Amino acid sequence: MNIKIANSCVCCGENNLNKSPAILMPFISDRVFDWEPVEINEDWGLRTVKTGMAYSICNSLQCTNCHHLFLDIRFGDDAMDRLYHGYRKEKYIELREKYEPGYKLKNSELNEGYNYISDIEKFIQPYLLSKSLRILDWGGYSGKNTPFRSGCDSIDIYDISNVKVIGDAIMVSKDELSEKKYDLIICSNVLEHIPFPKTILDDIELIMDNNTILYIELPNEDEVREAEDISKLYRLKKHWHEHINFFNTKSMHLLAER
Repeated sequence: MNIKIANSCVCCGENNLNKSPAILMPFISDRVFDWEPVEINEDWGLRTVKTGMAYSICNSLQCTNCHHLFLDIRFGDDAMDRLYHGYRKEKYIELREKYEPGYKLKNSELNEGYNYISDIEKFIQPYLLSKSLRILDWGGYSGKNTPFRSGCDSIDIYDISNVKVIGDAIMVSKDELSEKKYDLIICSNVLEHIPFPKTILDDIELIMDNNTILYIELPNEDEVREAEDISKLYRLKKHWHEHINFFNTKSMHLLAER
């Protein structure tokens, strides 16, 4: 399986990184690598290894320049397909519920969609240059959270999860994107999942023209928002799940500039 271990910052590109040991959450390690946690007991007969639960290890990395916090493991396309194909569907939910009891209920709540889409629309509206609106939602899942759904000319969805899209939205392949023109491209709650976010933005830039608006939305993670010293987050981050990038304002600005 194609994976890489990061040796430079995925936002600003600097290679001066701090690191601290962490674990990959068992749902991720099982779904991507087929690695389950295991209990080491005295029956193993290991003389120099302590007994207890063993989980998949990794490192928390943090850039000393932009303070971007991220997982050292960078998944390749095949690993991303294993993780996100059938996202939030039956097999995904079943495995995640096994490791994280209560997820099934949480997933039902997530399926209701964002409750702040009107706020997104109000934020974007002043920047739109055309009354017609051709939208691409990059990583838009089913399209349920795509802004301006009721007032646009067309909605295309590009997403690796292979789920069924809703309404008049159309699922498009990456090859089809080069043949399209868009007034608005949405990249909402995507880059925190992506191994190489600059590559995604490079791909998006190729299908933009001078009038295309790109809207990027990212979670303001608790660890970043509440940090007393943002430069020391790598020491505190001890587990990694689907969000493998924890952005801050500086790291996102430097990424966008690149």
